[in-house]
Amino acid sequence: MGWKLTADITEEMKHSVMVAAPHTSNWDFPYALAAFWMMGIDLKYFIKHAYTKGLHGYFFRWTGAIGVNQKKQGNLTDYAIKMLKEQRMVILVPAEGTRKRVDKWRTGFYRIATEAGVPISLGYLDYKHKEAGTRGVFWPSGDFEKDMAHIQAQYQDLNPKFPENYNPQIY
Repeated sequence: MGWKLTADITEEMKHSVMVAAPHTSNWDFPYALAAFWMMGIDLKYFIKHAYTKGLHGYFFRWTGAIGVNQKKQGNLTDYAIKMLKEQRMVILVPAEGTRKRVDKWRTGFYRIATEAGVPISLGYLDYKHKEAGTRGVFWPSGDFEKDMAHIQAQYQDLNPKFPENYNPQIY
């Protein structure tokens, strides 16, 4: 489909929280899956538990979906921290939390990485240049404002599928 992969895969990246941005379209899912497959990264992501049931559930689980019943799991951030402490994996977090425009990103990925003791990988899709990839691995310093400014700078020049739905302002 004309897309290219730009990624420097490191061992650190293979046990991290990966921020995924921009996230403005359902097409982000198949492009991201293809990129992770090409990178050889065992991706995990959270999805409503209903999507992991029945026949279609096989597909979602095969792609790395972890079904979550928020009534049973409670706090999803705490659940992600627990999982990263127990096993080596990459948990993909669409920081905007939705495909619609938001005033600011959700920053639970920062808490997950900090408390689980793993780095933050910076994953992206750029529709204008038909490019998927990563912009490195970032270890949180504990200075939230400074770290968010660094992360935000990595996403300023990207081109989402639907620009009107993207706000690269993290906080």
